[in-house]
Amino acid sequence: MRKRFREIIKERNMITANLALVSWDLETRAAKKSQKLLSDLSADLSMKEYNICTSKEFIKLVNDLNKIKDELSDIEKREVELSLEEIEKMKKIPAQEYEEYSRLIAINQGIWEEAKQKKDFSIVKENLRKIFEYNKKFATYRKKDEKKIYDVLLKDYEKGLDSEKLDKFFAELKKEIVPLLKKIQVKKSLSKSELEVEVNEKVQFDFAKYMAKYLGFDFERGILDLSEHPFTLNLNKNDVRITTKNIKKLPFSTIFSTIHEVGHAIYEQQIGDELLDTLLGSGGSMGLHESQSRFFENIIGRSEEFWLAIYDKAKEFYPFLKNIEFSRFYREINRVNTGLIRVEADELTYSLHIMLRYELEKMLFTDQMTIDELPKIWSEKMEEYLGVKPQDDSEGLMQDVHWYAGLIGYFPSYAIGNAYSAQIYNTMKKDIDIVAALKNSELWRIRKWLEEKIHRYGKLKETDTLIKELTGEELNAKYYVDYLKEKYSKIYNLD
Repeated sequence: MRKRFREIIKERNMITANLALVSWDLETRAAKKSQKLLSDLSADLSMKEYNICTSKEFIKLVNDLNKIKDELSDIEKREVELSLEEIEKMKKIPAQEYEEYSRLIAINQGIWEEAKQKKDFSIVKENLRKIFEYNKKFATYRKKDEKKIYDVLLKDYEKGLDSEKLDKFFAELKKEIVPLLKKIQVKKSLSKSELEVEVNEKVQFDFAKYMAKYLGFDFERGILDLSEHPFTLNLNKNDVRITTKNIKKLPFSTIFSTIHEVGHAIYEQQIGDELLDTLLGSGGSMGLHESQSRFFENIIGRSEEFWLAIYDKAKEFYPFLKNIEFSRFYREINRVNTGLIRVEADELTYSLHIMLRYELEKMLFTDQMTIDELPKIWSEKMEEYLGVKPQDDSEGLMQDVHWYAGLIGYFPSYAIGNAYSAQIYNTMKKDIDIVAALKNSELWRIRKWLEEKIHRYGKLKETDTLIKELTGEELNAKYYVDYLKEKYSKIYNLD
């Protein structure tokens, strides 16, 4: 019984790896006319995974193992637990609808890229409508004791999370961030950033590769490439792939998107060897995963000490830095700017971008808004929250791939990740001298701590359990708020 379970899990992992390879090709280097074939292949593989998960044999195996769970190892118990959850989820979705949806999201990312490049929402609007309709339908099939169908999707990315808890979480952030932002806006410079300098795209990519290696990304077990929207994808811990995006006039955009994805990738590469070929061999919840990318991107990557150690090296790639004193450079990489683009947002305004998307998702799910109204309401909320309005939909509701790839309910994970990252940082400081590690280019100390405390567990532990064991408390936004207040009060000389 246990032997057969292992065989099926291995087969599922092979399918998942092949799906990842198809996805990688679709989002990076696939020829335009190959997209239909690759999308069909993706849908076919998705159905193979669906059929395994909902087969009578697998369901019986999982239920039989659950009856003898006291005899199982911790890894096996957790695999059975996750399998029961997956079976419960998948068996409620009709096979035909699942296949139709799989085909839709596979082909739609290429359509989204075209629509974004042409700044024409009409190209992808109907598919986006279908994606939301499918997600509503699937959530309705799966709904148990959740108060709202939207909560079903939120729990897919962060178990135990619902819109009631998120409303309180975002209200707390808004209460603290908005007044701080207003204080800074009184003092901030309106001049163009000194870092907005045109840099050859090959040079940007070369610096990105240097940065990934410096942070600890293992190129023997991973690769770095380019895509329209930066992402991380893993086949397993020994094949972790990341992308970045070159923007000619924003050379540090390439660097910070790389640092962000390296945070994800290091998490995957440091998962325990004993979890290889199991269902647990990838990172935990999306909130926990985003905590690692945001930790590297912001807490580490925008710190003074981190750049002090490599500023001379940075000048070799970006010679214009020779004319910028380090103190000015540090201020520039932490400049508060109420801009349009989420991935370019500073730490302070970032959560406002997430709140906007969260509120729009809720409105779409409760029929307070239609897809046709989305561009107008997006624009209104951007002006309300950030004081800026998109000139076109490519810098508005089409800037992110998530909705167009079917990731509905994902966005709140970024804000949760920010809060977790500060909470984890607060605990890490008690164990190691982070400032010294950064100044001395000893990032291995930070990676080792994260491996021991978080990464090695993969999906073995629930996120809320792991965070409570590690920090002594549940998710607490206070640490993130305190971190922002301390950092930006110092940078902007606030009272």
